[in-house]
Amino acid sequence: MPAGASKAPPWAHLRSVVALSGGVGGARLVDGLARALAPEALTVVVNTGDDLVHWGLRICPDLDTVMYTLAELCEPSRGWGVRDESFAALGMVQRYGGEAWFQLGDRDLGTHLMRTERLARGLRLTEITAELSAALGVRTRLLPMSDAPRPTRVETLDGKVLDFQDWLVRRRAQPRLRRVGYGAEGGASPEVLEAIDAAELVILGPSNPFVSLDPILALPGLRAMLRTKRVVGVSPLIGGRAVKGPLVEMIESIEGCEPSAAFVARRYADMLDGFVVERGDEAGIEIATLPTSTWMRTADDRLRLAEALLAFGASLR
Repeated sequence: MPAGASKAPPWAHLRSVVALSGGVGGARLVDGLARALAPEALTVVVNTGDDLVHWGLRICPDLDTVMYTLAELCEPSRGWGVRDESFAALGMVQRYGGEAWFQLGDRDLGTHLMRTERLARGLRLTEITAELSAALGVRTRLLPMSDAPRPTRVETLDGKVLDFQDWLVRRRAQPRLRRVGYGAEGGASPEVLEAIDAAELVILGPSNPFVSLDPILALPGLRAMLRTKRVVGVSPLIGGRAVKGPLVEMIESIEGCEPSAAFVARRYADMLDGFVVERGDEAGIEIATLPTSTWMRTADDRLRLAEALLAFGASLR
């Protein structure tokens, strides 16, 4: 190798990587992957189970979080929504006595208006996502898991069955849950099936298993496809705690067990070839494991984790 030439990274031979992602944590890892890989080498399949219709508009929280993150528009302090947002429209809705529990900012509102208008014209969600992403300068391919609505619903310990956003946002994740159910209509889009079929490496992002990854994996035939692929997961827990969201409480109330990286690894044991965990969280995991720092506080953290993950995945057989 000539002096001064850079050495190709160990994942340079990977031409088709697919990441399954939910919102905040998944979006941050996707951002790192997008920095480490050529745009044409990465496809992101995003959960749409927590989509909702609010004010008559189709809202896709996880899709938008991933899209805004890759467009460098995401509000960094929250991890979702648009930075430097204003809420004048929300204020007017409140004055009219309308529902304001799901806070839509003015710039964010433009996304939902355009998505809803294009759905009404008969475009598929996959096509619309491509158009919106391109308009924001996002080069990574984003795919909603399905073009059909597949709403995630939860059953609380007091027997209520609620839409996921109703429970998470309006009721602030209370009361605790007994179970989570996934939409049964429609399946994975042709684009999702083609991307996974061609994938050399599939990554399960550090997203909530119950409400971010399982809705994707519940799509007919998808889990069976993944059993034929090289699959690496990333733990969403650090020292038994979630960086964000009610995952710990969900594991305790739904599964009745101790929250741990080993719990998550067991949940996907039928398809995982390797698992990335926070250092010190390796106990009880029976597959190839990469202990490293998984907390993504900065853009550099995201890239470092993505590169470590890709190198680990490329080394697995």
